[in-house]
Amino acid sequence: MPNFDFDAADRTHINSVKWDVAPGELPMWVADMDFATAPAVIDAVKQRMANSTYGYSIIPEEYNQAVSSWWKRRHDYDIDPHNIIFATGVIPAISSAVRSLTNPAEKVVIQSPVYNIFYNSIINNGRRITDAPLAYTSGEYSMDFEALEKAFRDPLATMMILCNPHNPIGKAWSRNDLARVGELADKYHITVVSDEIHCDIMDPAVTHIPFASAAPACRRVAVTCCSPSKAFNLAGLQSAYVMIDEPWIRHRVERRLNTDEAAEPNVVACQSTIAAYSQDGAQWLDALNKYIQGNKDHTATALSNALPGLHIPRSEATYLMWIDCSAYTDDAEKLQEYVRQKTGLYVSSGHIYGEAGRTFLRMNLGTSRSLVEDGVQRLIAALRNL
Repeated sequence: MPNFDFDAADRTHINSVKWDVAPGELPMWVADMDFATAPAVIDAVKQRMANSTYGYSIIPEEYNQAVSSWWKRRHDYDIDPHNIIFATGVIPAISSAVRSLTNPAEKVVIQSPVYNIFYNSIINNGRRITDAPLAYTSGEYSMDFEALEKAFRDPLATMMILCNPHNPIGKAWSRNDLARVGELADKYHITVVSDEIHCDIMDPAVTHIPFASAAPACRRVAVTCCSPSKAFNLAGLQSAYVMIDEPWIRHRVERRLNTDEAAEPNVVACQSTIAAYSQDGAQWLDALNKYIQGNKDHTATALSNALPGLHIPRSEATYLMWIDCSAYTDDAEKLQEYVRQKTGLYVSSGHIYGEAGRTFLRMNLGTSRSLVEDGVQRLIAALRNL
């Protein structure tokens, strides 16, 4: 395998959301990485930009084929290329699906603590949230199927937004868990929008199970939203896709995406995805996953040794670490502000992911080992001085 460089790129002075911080601060909050993307992607973007016409672009057939082939090779999931719909982003696709598949005032089920923008996609579109919180027992998470079935049983519940794998906790759901979700959803006529954007950032020892592949019932109710943006650090290129096997669902989602003007690619959106999903892209991703796992292992060991009161649930996916600080605080928002003020470390407060996250911090480890080590030492210093 080629050697790849995972030193942090200099992201200052480029209008980076993540690095728009004061001098001396270390941002480890928003979910993007500090690594240059795969060389195959860089080459593809350069090649396209060398032609100095930047007009309207089509979605070539090879785009759908590249996505389909990637999911077969990477996740053993068969998806007809014709059942793949381009979208400008996963969140635009989720919000569009909420509008197309539910009615105002109906209920959308989530499992907190969960990605905070899901709440926006529901509330901002005039729908209501039903929370079936994850169970947190002996420091580990699991699905509460009794709570989930109760939520599905409500006649006003018509959709679930599933996070697979889960942000922020880093859980890779098992085939059995996903099959049970699908069977309950099918029973109660719930459409499941599965956000799988983090599926390619995995512990090398763990396999991602696509929700739609877990059982026949899952495929009937699934709207799978994904993008290479997290795994290949391409969020700014606005390239995502939706995979739907059920014809009536696919037709409604596709029509709404076009109505919402969220289905037109920019000049490098398709080329970057095709390159990312190539064999060269896969080699880079394999190396990245090993590097990120090393960051996670270092962080978990260092924090546990220095601060025995912390608990870190095992993170099987994402480049995020979900840190239980309940021994130090009952208000993560205040703790996050304190850590930033005292040390310059900028992490996310768990309260934005729901009430169940009120004592947690989320730390982004998608950066160089040296910056990870720096961030860990800053957090240790802050908590020791509480």
